[in-house]
Amino acid sequence: MLSFFLLSLIFTTLSSPPTSQVVSPYPESTQGEWRLLHENIGISAMHMQLLRNNKVVMFDRTDFGPSNISLPRGRCRDDPNDTALTKDCTAHSILYDVVTNTFRPLTVQTDTWCSSGAVLPDGTLVQTGGFNDGDHVMRTFAPCNGDICDWVEFPRALSRRRWYATNQILPDGRIIIVGGRGQFNFEFYPVSSNAFWLNFLRETSDENENNLYPFLHLLPDGNLFIFANTRSILFDYKQNKVIREFPTIPGGEPRNYPSSGSSVLLPIDENNPNEAEVMICGGAKHNAFRLTRRGTFLRATTSCGRLNVTETKPAWKMENMPMARVMSDMLLLPNGDIMIINGAGSGTAGWENARNPITRPVIYKHNSKSKNRFASMAASPKPRLYHSTAILLADGRILLGGSNPHVYYNFTNVEFPTDLSLESFSPPYLSPQFDTMRPKILRADEMVRYKNSFSLAFTVPTFLGMSSVSVRIIAPSFNTHSFSMNQRMVVLKVVRVSGIGSNLYRVVGLGPSTREIAPPGYYMLFVVHAYTPSSAVWVKIQ
Repeated sequence: MLSFFLLSLIFTTLSSPPTSQVVSPYPESTQGEWRLLHENIGISAMHMQLLRNNKVVMFDRTDFGPSNISLPRGRCRDDPNDTALTKDCTAHSILYDVVTNTFRPLTVQTDTWCSSGAVLPDGTLVQTGGFNDGDHVMRTFAPCNGDICDWVEFPRALSRRRWYATNQILPDGRIIIVGGRGQFNFEFYPVSSNAFWLNFLRETSDENENNLYPFLHLLPDGNLFIFANTRSILFDYKQNKVIREFPTIPGGEPRNYPSSGSSVLLPIDENNPNEAEVMICGGAKHNAFRLTRRGTFLRATTSCGRLNVTETKPAWKMENMPMARVMSDMLLLPNGDIMIINGAGSGTAGWENARNPITRPVIYKHNSKSKNRFASMAASPKPRLYHSTAILLADGRILLGGSNPHVYYNFTNVEFPTDLSLESFSPPYLSPQFDTMRPKILRADEMVRYKNSFSLAFTVPTFLGMSSVSVRIIAPSFNTHSFSMNQRMVVLKVVRVSGIGSNLYRVVGLGPSTREIAPPGYYMLFVVHAYTPSSAVWVKIQ
């Protein structure tokens, strides 16, 4: 017999508008589950990228000193330019296997500190920049099934120093690399021989900078939304032209590094593909960074702003989180909710600059009509502050690592020691009480072409009808410094859902309508039934 809650869920789903607008049915008492995967992976995961083979590349920086994991086969890294160790026999990057919960060391030769990245259409990670001898370097990592793949470095491949820059994959498969410390310009990969001036970046740099790691989102019309400090523009990167400037976010509180808030492009729905909305949460007071140097840690920002950038007269709509947050990560969940996780309640990003860790994630239900769309989740036992990371996995969990607010690895006599652990958080939709609603994909087309039909088959114990089913693709993001580069979700058009056997169903859908809506490459494809997602299968959009 179905529980009262599930009966309520059925009623809510059947009486709701199409699935992309369904309000979250989860009770407030369901707060998710934490699990420690490894106490020590050898490095502090400052950067993360999920690959199409369900392995995760992680790395910190070479000038931390020796890590807690050795390079394989007695190898050592010789770098006369390294500021910590000119000879280092330890690794500063690992490859984590999600399926087996194992990891192995990787080799980076030059410093990757505070760098950026994006994944090419063929699944290769392109990582750009860093610090010191790594600031002009481009590195690639191509996924493989064995243990032979490793980093390949291309010295002087970038035309400018890229430290605290942001990357975005483009519809033509190129990557745009924007900004960085002292860099008010952008360039492309495959590499052009020069960079292009962007005065907006100079204008938004204040006495504390507050415009590093600018938020970039590719919009359905092919232009870029760029946010830095408190301002944002619609930018035509092909013509190097600012099309329009949007209203300043209310409150005057900076949202970019070191006053690090976070941002997502809300799900793009192919049933209404011309609409695009950006959300930004958290940050710090204007003078917060400077005051941390004097031992004063101002309360972080509580506000979130949503901006429909496709409206004729866009205006920010502001809401408040249950708690103030700085250095949090915003992640798109497969059911369309937004996870806000990691961070602190006071201070800013930077060495020793934050206090009051926020260990309790919140889920934001962006389609809810309620005045309070935030739901607090279970608290983690581990604080994750500066240099922490979080990404979505194909099984629907959140993978978290990192946190090192110190100049070097520091494990003793400090309030917040360097964290080398890896943990996962299971959102409420993974709770066993939703097992009867949870779809399981049995087979799916591995290739999905633009505007062409595709099919998949799934099973679910209790089926609530065609209107309760949606199909969504999510691009795996490059996460560092509270921003997930290239993160996007597209709700695909479902043509029909039909029964093909006992608890078996077939979906016919349509691929993305344009490359601007979904740039070519590998995506996680989820079936969502009654607000409960399946585990994903990987598909290639082309």
